[in-house]
Amino acid sequence: MKVLSLNRLKDAEKMLEDTFPDVEFVFRKNVDEIEEADKKDAEIVIGYSGKADQKFFEEMPKLRWVAWYAAGVNKLPLDYFKDNSILLTNASGVHAKQMSQFIFAYILDDYKKMAVSRRNQENKVYDSKLTGERVDGQTILLLGTGTIPRKTAHLAQAFGMHVEGVNTTGHPVEEFDRVYSINDLDKALHSADVVVNVLPETKDTYHLLEEKEFEAMKDSALFINVGRGTITPEQTLIKALNDKQIRHAYADVFEDEPLSSDSPLYDVENLTITAHITGNYKDNFKDASEIFIKNFKHFLNDGDVIENKVDLNKGY
Repeated sequence: MKVLSLNRLKDAEKMLEDTFPDVEFVFRKNVDEIEEADKKDAEIVIGYSGKADQKFFEEMPKLRWVAWYAAGVNKLPLDYFKDNSILLTNASGVHAKQMSQFIFAYILDDYKKMAVSRRNQENKVYDSKLTGERVDGQTILLLGTGTIPRKTAHLAQAFGMHVEGVNTTGHPVEEFDRVYSINDLDKALHSADVVVNVLPETKDTYHLLEEKEFEAMKDSALFINVGRGTITPEQTLIKALNDKQIRHAYADVFEDEPLSSDSPLYDVENLTITAHITGNYKDNFKDASEIFIKNFKHFLNDGDVIENKVDLNKGY
């Protein structure tokens, strides 16, 4: 059996080869380095690449499983996988620790006015009367109640925040004080001091936040997007910020990435931008490979997996 990796996996390569000595692993630096012979007999693909499109997978007649080393699978040819009975797993959970910490870095950066202090430093201004806000007692609303939101909810509880969430049905989740159904989104937004999008991109979440959703938020609300940029149209977010429908936003994801240098988002005063970095961590390949190892052991026994299996109909 041949397993083809779309990436060089550093120390995880030896871990995989030592765990499965009878399996042929082929590690390539990127999709452009993959040879036709590799595609011809690869049964499993692991790793991540933005260049892995449907045409790429169509050239693998023996493909049975794609173990995607990222959480989001919205760019993959899900219908093709479904039509050809190809399993798909993702790396959901791998990014939970660093992403939840990033979310709180954004919140504390905002509430403690760190950008103001930085500007004061650059302008050689010493303002000892600068006063930030406290997060305890504030309501944080997490759009999504999966692994990353639950880790974030745990941190929020430690900070003394009131934690609310939104999921498909409104079913309760342990770390949350209250969970709303997606049908009650406007009601949930109305009471939140901090709104954090952690939802994947699906047909149900595409442009979920339109103008009326931002109008439902407090004008003092902080909006953070680390899910997918397609949660809201770019111009809608710009208008909400320029019209002060919300106070400030932090965005790590965008409708079109990478942002071009002439993007109007760069000129929005009350928007802080990071370059899709919240999931980055030096051991991501190792952590994703550990999920793959658990699944591969079961796959070799019965042809199926036990963790992080993507529902190809739902897209997550």
